[in-house]
Amino acid sequence: MIANALIVTVAILLALGFWLMRELRFLIPYRHILLDRYGDVLLGWLGVLFVNLFAAVYAIERKFFLKDTGRKLSHIDKQAVAGESPVPAPGKSLEAR
Repeated sequence: MIANALIVTVAILLALGFWLMRELRFLIPYRHILLDRYGDVLLGWLGVLFVNLFAAVYAIERKFFLKDTGRKLSHIDKQAVAGESPVPAPGKSLEAR
């Protein structure tokens, strides 16, 4: 799930970066001045944006893709302990069956 959140976050940031490059074309002559004076600030802002966006994507994935996971897993565990599942119960070996 972390890998999926990371991929989505990078994709969003790339799309945002390409959009900003298109919109801020008029700043190209001042590129060196902007990077020299404000490069550290821009990099810090990008880092904070990345962390916040990653946290938001991760929270959204947990909210929508892991709905009722605990209930589903407890149901499978009860089946395994009762012997109704092809998965062996915890503590039982395959030879005992």
